[in-house]
Amino acid sequence: MFPRALFFENLFFFFFRIISRNFRNPKGLQRSLSNVHATHVKHQKYASLSFRSDLSAKTLVFNVEGTLLKSHSLFPYFMLVAFEAGSVLRALLLFLLYPFICLVGQEMGLKIMVMVCFFGMKKESFRAGSAVLPKFFLDDVGMEAFEELKRGGRKVAVSDHFPRVMIESFLREYLEVDCVFGRELKTGRGYFLGLMEEKKKDMVSLEERDNIISHDDIVAFSRFNSSLDHPIFSHCKEIYYLARRADKKSWQQLPRDRYPKPLIFHDGRLAVRPTPMATLALFMWVPFGFVLALIRAVAGLTLPHSLSLPALALTGLKIEISKPRLSYPALPSSKENESRKGLLYVCNHRTLLDPLSLSFALKKNFTAVTYSLSRLSEILSPIRTVRLTRDREQDAEMMERLLNEGDLVVCPEGTTCREPYLLRFSPLFAEMSDEIVPVALDTHVSMFHGTTAGGLKCLDPLFFLMNPRPGYTIQLLDVVSGLTACQDGDDKSRFDIANYVQSEIGKALSFECTKLTRRDKYLILAGNEGITSNHR
Repeated sequence: MFPRALFFENLFFFFFRIISRNFRNPKGLQRSLSNVHATHVKHQKYASLSFRSDLSAKTLVFNVEGTLLKSHSLFPYFMLVAFEAGSVLRALLLFLLYPFICLVGQEMGLKIMVMVCFFGMKKESFRAGSAVLPKFFLDDVGMEAFEELKRGGRKVAVSDHFPRVMIESFLREYLEVDCVFGRELKTGRGYFLGLMEEKKKDMVSLEERDNIISHDDIVAFSRFNSSLDHPIFSHCKEIYYLARRADKKSWQQLPRDRYPKPLIFHDGRLAVRPTPMATLALFMWVPFGFVLALIRAVAGLTLPHSLSLPALALTGLKIEISKPRLSYPALPSSKENESRKGLLYVCNHRTLLDPLSLSFALKKNFTAVTYSLSRLSEILSPIRTVRLTRDREQDAEMMERLLNEGDLVVCPEGTTCREPYLLRFSPLFAEMSDEIVPVALDTHVSMFHGTTAGGLKCLDPLFFLMNPRPGYTIQLLDVVSGLTACQDGDDKSRFDIANYVQSEIGKALSFECTKLTRRDKYLILAGNEGITSNHR
């Protein structure tokens, strides 16, 4: 209780100081941009960057909020930090303070949001800037601004509002920006204090990094009436104005295939951009969604297959399945009289409910092998689950035994992937059965993601079921011959079979196949290899 009391005590004195300062000097809260523009208008030579053909030899400086992003609201990004890196209580507090934030002005409102979102948060554990926010920033990038930005040589991003920890990873890793200037956050004993450094600190930082920027070749572009009070703009010989604030509403969203670097992994529970209205709808829905999730879980766990699908459909959860003609490959004559093993279903991995959704769709029970599953999920699962050991020989023996007992489901990616990509398939399944049934799975969510890399995995099914209308689409593809049914039994063949199954599932879903693995995902999102001794 003491840390929580300390948090609200500091928050009270913080608001008191802001309000008292506001009444003492109300004009000080407003930015005077006229002097800034007057200083730089004489450097403006053209009305548009489209007239320039030599930008590849220049250092291009741009304002993140005013130029790159379509939206002018900062609230959704701070709400993401409060909800994903903090807690539901932080997010609720930020939402309740939103009307007050709108009244006190932009700079004071920014300080309030920083205090609520970052106070008491451990600096080392803050990963929202690299794991959560890039997805939403990329969705907000205007294609018109991006087209101008990519024409530059060196790229320097300037933000007057965002703390640098929120934007640096997105700009450097996904937009290939060379240098990022943003607001710095104060820390103490490894924790954020919820306060920003004064802007004078930016000048010191600028002097320390002068060697990165060639001041003789600096060109800037910004939005009309956008802030240009950062010291770096004083070194720009030419400044271009890209668009007015109203014009940005007509900008097109940057398509996924135009990203300089593909966004394959991202974390966080929220699937919706948390604008004020979306956040209101989210908090109003959560109590109903929780009850609805429990009803769906009870229906799926207790009802027989003939009744579970109609019951789930009545609650808004839809499972659709398409079946091709299953043409079983001809087996060698020496095996004709042998008893047939169970079928091996090979699925891509979207959520922990993949095997369960396939069981409902086919109206049959089978065993699912998993690499990691929480104890709670194992206990509640209506189908049999067996955990793999990641030891190839032990796992092969286990899968062989399970196939002799009946049908088996495996997800060879080893972890879930939200985006339209397939991770590398582990080739072990190719050796287990003569007949492999590839299964292409896709999910639909509107509020919450049913997967996480840094949170409690036992809550993954709950968050998926809390969506208003979650959905599964399942495609059974043509049977593929396993390694034992092939003529050449060398090591290369099992990799060929795994790659072929991956490519067939990718074609069915229009997903792109990659060579990335579970280890790559967790190193990017959680800073570890995704292997823990105890499963939560």
